[in-house]
Amino acid sequence: MKWPRRTDPDPATAVQATGPGSGAATIASGDGAIAINTQRAPFLGVASTGANATIVQVPQAELRPPAEVDAPPGLVGLPARHVAFAGRTRELRLLDAALDDTSVAVVQALHGLGGVGKSTLAAHWARTRAGTDNPIWWIAADSKAGLDAGLAALAAALQPALAQLPAGQLTERAVQWLATHTGWLLILDNVDNIGDIAPLLARAATGRVLITSRRSSGWHDIATPIPLNVLAPQDSLKLLTHTLTQGGTRTFGLDGAAELCDELGHLPLAVEQAGAYIAESGITVRAYLRLLADHPADMYLEAGEGHDSERTIARIWRITLDRIADTPLAGQILRTLAWYAPADIPRALLDPLSTPVAVQRATRRLAAYSMITTSGDGLAVHRLVQAVARTADPQDPHRQDDDITAALHCATALLRSAFPALEPATWPVWRSLLPHIDALTGRTPPDADTPDAAVVLNGAGLFLNSQGQSGRATAYLERALDAQVRILGADHHKALASRNNLAGAYESAGDLGRAIPLYEQTLNDSAKVLGEDHRDTLICRNNLASAYYKADLDQAIRLFERTLNDMARVLGDDNVDTLVCRNNLAGAYASAGDLGRAIPLYEQNLNSAVRTLGEDHAETIAFRYNLASTHREAGNLSPAIQLFEQSLNDMERLWGEDNSNTIVCRDVLAITHYAADNLGLAIRLFQRNLESRRRLCGDDHPDTLASRNNLAGAYESAGALDLADSLYERTLRDAMRTVGEEHPLTRTVAANLRSIRHPRDVGGP
Repeated sequence: MKWPRRTDPDPATAVQATGPGSGAATIASGDGAIAINTQRAPFLGVASTGANATIVQVPQAELRPPAEVDAPPGLVGLPARHVAFAGRTRELRLLDAALDDTSVAVVQALHGLGGVGKSTLAAHWARTRAGTDNPIWWIAADSKAGLDAGLAALAAALQPALAQLPAGQLTERAVQWLATHTGWLLILDNVDNIGDIAPLLARAATGRVLITSRRSSGWHDIATPIPLNVLAPQDSLKLLTHTLTQGGTRTFGLDGAAELCDELGHLPLAVEQAGAYIAESGITVRAYLRLLADHPADMYLEAGEGHDSERTIARIWRITLDRIADTPLAGQILRTLAWYAPADIPRALLDPLSTPVAVQRATRRLAAYSMITTSGDGLAVHRLVQAVARTADPQDPHRQDDDITAALHCATALLRSAFPALEPATWPVWRSLLPHIDALTGRTPPDADTPDAAVVLNGAGLFLNSQGQSGRATAYLERALDAQVRILGADHHKALASRNNLAGAYESAGDLGRAIPLYEQTLNDSAKVLGEDHRDTLICRNNLASAYYKADLDQAIRLFERTLNDMARVLGDDNVDTLVCRNNLAGAYASAGDLGRAIPLYEQNLNSAVRTLGEDHAETIAFRYNLASTHREAGNLSPAIQLFEQSLNDMERLWGEDNSNTIVCRDVLAITHYAADNLGLAIRLFQRNLESRRRLCGDDHPDTLASRNNLAGAYESAGALDLADSLYERTLRDAMRTVGEEHPLTRTVAANLRSIRHPRDVGGP
């Protein structure tokens, strides 16, 4: 008989077993598979197959449900104690208050910048819970694999006999144990992906969980966030001192220690990193400061001997930026923000970088990882993050030299594009930009200034000069002029404009010895390069006449008259430059005592300004104020009061009650009412001015004291002698304390007080 050829039922080998009473075949398939028929009896043996098969024998009693397993007493799994711990009193109290209630499940999330000490604080606080919570277990939860491994380790610690079970089974047993017990404390350290821990939190909802993370967002529906900021200065110094003196076991010079803490922005990891380096190398604190200034890239990477070289500020932040590298704009923005002041960076500065959605996405991701903080319309970056971000490191893809240079140019261009017109209504914008201009220009050498930088320097100088800060203005404008001459040449029209602006700053500072020659040089060069009738040349001549106004009034009048004729001919009778020149000529006439020519010229100018610029233009308001002042000087109090009142109303409406020009106008109006015997109106205006001065300058500022003296004088004239006496006495006491006995203000107030107390003894110093 011919038997048919046998074939397997599966591509892998299969074994079919039969026997008496089996009732059916037992089949095993697959490489190395076996089949066992126990004839319906319990299987009592051990079966193992496969090249990597492992046999685990577990006592039957240990395989009870996790709910029936009690934790061993005092089960604590925490990292090594961090001896150098300082401060954090407020945060420790917050954690105590939040996690002390054993009757409810609580989840807290400590979040903050890498290196701010989240893990150190969490471990320190967790140790205080020994004897209260059990177990206390620490898990490095920066990844799903790390979380699972930490849970498996917990299950093994709860039941050491099960330690050889597969990791997946241990992880599941740990979750089941947490879900069926109370009184435990779990610390999930350095969580990056909230989705990794969400399933655990959903199941294990009967104990307390403390999370640390660089992420500042995403906690609203699973945890109560606790933001962690840098150390207070005294705690930062305490931490550095502890590190340098090795806990007080050695002496170490602390000269410059507070300065170093400030330089490091009171970031705990940076302070410890610096302290360990100093202590081990045997250098002084000031020597380290010099190294940090000269070799920042190297110092940000240096870890002390025995310390984890991966736990340096530069490496920690590189890891953070790696995680958001899929948003390249985020890195660009961080490098750009690194050139500004650390706080109050206007969000609007970043608008030109991309679409609103893209910029918002990038800043949101930086904020989510605590690399920046957001508040309303402002952004902030830790100063050490800035320092690292603008320090090149060829080994760090986020700190390449070309990218950092591009970020500097970008930061400069963004400032330039944000400049508004220079007028009182925009002064708040200028004030918000000035700290960032200061920071950027302070971090770059003058010989690296670009054309954009020259414009930024020039704009800052003009604004500062308009605010009466001629010293700072001069420094900016000198640097702007050097940049324009170096880049464009001395005869370029932008260089001529910069020289004119610098001369204006010298003039404002009262340095006519430098202002007039510089104006004359600029006028001659402008006439040669641009021509006599060019607008810039005419403005230069007007400015030179303004400088002569303070040195040679006759020469000033001649220059103003010539310039006004040329401006009216070339630019037009109602051109704003023509209006300014006509206003200046009227002022020169008034100073020369020729009010008969000054007042009509002011009136003509005001009418032209109203017609061409509008009632609310800053120049219109200034022209009206000047006309009012000239009427007052001429003794025409009624038209002066009317014009001053309109000017004051416009200033308050457009610039605010506490604007410096508003206060001056209100003061002059009060004095004019005083001269017109309108004492009630004068007193009310002086009172309002005193309130404004106190808000703006404080109680002890000389301007506030002067306002108080004026109010006392009005009380005196109104016959309220007790009020006047009390106010004079208080003002004199404060003036002697703040500006000194010989200050002109002190002497004036003292004379006023003597006159009210001894009416016949008037005069004095």
